[in-house]
Amino acid sequence: MTIKIINKSQHELPNYETIASAGMDLRADLSEPITLKPLDRAIVKTGLFIELPVGYEAQVRPRSGLAAKKGITVLNSPGTVDADYRGEIGVILVNLSNENFVVENGERIAQLVIAKHERAEWIQVEALSETSRGEGGFGSTGVK
Repeated sequence: MTIKIINKSQHELPNYETIASAGMDLRADLSEPITLKPLDRAIVKTGLFIELPVGYEAQVRPRSGLAAKKGITVLNSPGTVDADYRGEIGVILVNLSNENFVVENGERIAQLVIAKHERAEWIQVEALSETSRGEGGFGSTGVK
């Protein structure tokens, strides 16, 4: 699959780091560093603009190392870039740690996964089919 991209950043295009990677790292495109204090959030620009085919989305997801080591994650994970969006890709980062975190220009801040999706058509009914689970939710199947 090919996707049109405009790169207004000073960084390389996102790429897959390994042959089996699902996501491509997104880099911060900043004129100056951003300091995230504990529980602060900020939209971090990437300098990237994409044109996805209809039927696809780009999912903006956290980087596991940044989350595990520094407590930095994507607030609306996964963020969705729709096929008809033409603006700059921004990443909503949040600092869930107890220490300040500085986002530097060029830092890998999130990953982008391209995913096919379906559009649903609702059929309004008066009842749904019965299942053994029924209305059980939120831990109803146990923890062990």
